Amino acid sequence: MRCPFCGNEDTQVKDSRSAEDNAAIRRRRLCTACGARFTTFERVQLRELMVIKSNGKRVAFEREKLMRSVQIALRKRPVEPERIERMVSGLVRRLESMGEPDIPSSVVGEMVMEGLGTLDDVAYVRYASVYKNFREARDFEQFLGRLSDPE
Repeated sequence: MRCPFCGNEDTQVKDSRSAEDNAAIRRRRLCTACGARFTTFERVQLRELMVIKSNGKRVAFEREKLMRSVQIALRKRPVEPERIERMVSGLVRRLESMGEPDIPSSVVGEMVMEGLGTLDDVAYVRYASVYKNFREARDFEQFLGRLSDPE
């Protein structure tokens, strides 16, 4: 594992333990060159996923990018980090088990909205405002109207 501080490829594992409900391994590492300590996570990856953007471009799926977007939607909301991690891990497992290597970004977006809807209503609306590209206050009003009156 390459040191993120100096780039040295010789690092030592000082501690390993399970994380994320035994879905990952957390490793504390020490760089033998600069002495820096850092943490890595090792997760099972069932298959290499590609996301098909709305413009047709194919990009590699990045769990970290998914996590960042969820964390932005949940910023300053009272949701425990463990619940966020479980939601993201569940989404990734669902995507990997779909059987398709190419997944439209719209499917990912809908799954994230579904997950956020179960965690926090404010985060759900925040994410929807970006995902559905709200341009005016009226867009929020219409969306919130559908939320409060699901029929």
